[in-house]
Amino acid sequence: MFSSTFYRKVRRVWEKKRGRGEGGRKMSTIYSPSPLFQTLIHRSSTTNLNRLISINLKQQRRRTFQKIRSSSGSTSAPSDDVVELPLFPLPLVLFPGAILPLQIFEFRYRILMHTLLQTDLRFGVIFSDSGGSVTGVGCVGEIVKHEKLVDDRFFLICKGQERFRVNKIVRSMPYLVAEVNWLEDKPSSLSSDNAEELAAEVEAHMRNVIRISNRLNGKEASVKDEEEKEEKDEEKEYVNETMDLRRNMFPTPFSFFVGSTFEGAPKEQQALLELEDTIDRLKREKDTLKNTLNYLTAASAVKDVFPSSSSSSS
Repeated sequence: MFSSTFYRKVRRVWEKKRGRGEGGRKMSTIYSPSPLFQTLIHRSSTTNLNRLISINLKQQRRRTFQKIRSSSGSTSAPSDDVVELPLFPLPLVLFPGAILPLQIFEFRYRILMHTLLQTDLRFGVIFSDSGGSVTGVGCVGEIVKHEKLVDDRFFLICKGQERFRVNKIVRSMPYLVAEVNWLEDKPSSLSSDNAEELAAEVEAHMRNVIRISNRLNGKEASVKDEEEKEEKDEEKEYVNETMDLRRNMFPTPFSFFVGSTFEGAPKEQQALLELEDTIDRLKREKDTLKNTLNYLTAASAVKDVFPSSSSSSS
């Protein structure tokens, strides 16, 4: 699904952004423009890890067999309406269609990865705040590429799929497993033409926000080295990608794409993810982009009036 060039690029971004923690231990940034995450490693013996993986696989297969057997004699609602899903709490919000690179260190999630790679490649991503509390609505992440690293670590590239709502926690060890049902947008009272018109307005606001933001950050000035040129080319590519997505997407997936760009505001992203109406989601995104545009326009005007003060502070 993803080319080797794309995969190498993601690895390069992660390597570029990681730093060193206390005691020389390598750590990545917790939140960055490319949301790359890793957890601190908890070393355990390989024998203990293999034993837990084996036990977990047996439990997973037993639950799958029980579901198949119970659904074969049932004439009620489809069995996939309510399913069990392993959960991965993260300080981010994953949207359908968004790409999520992950590096897995923590012992229990290494067990989860071993299980997923032998059974199902899908798990639930739910937002966890700084206090440790988790939300009730999340998004399925599907592993589309993986690499096993040293010390039994994993580097993953995941893609957001459908949304879900947590009904109840089934178990918490060695990792969270919940009973969930799928969440879909409800039919809107407005016509598809109204949705398309609203999506076009959101696209226009996005392009203006990107344009003024680049101006404030000096991206319109001539680049001096290859790295700055590469970043500028990537931003141009991002603008073009936004326009292409708008033309080729229906309003619902486009609204998810817009929400995924609101990095650094996870609570706002979570509110957008939980909305069950595409029109409501686009309206909220339009208001957010409009407020951002007003702020950037004012900041740009101040920079034009006092160029020396802005340059000296940078």
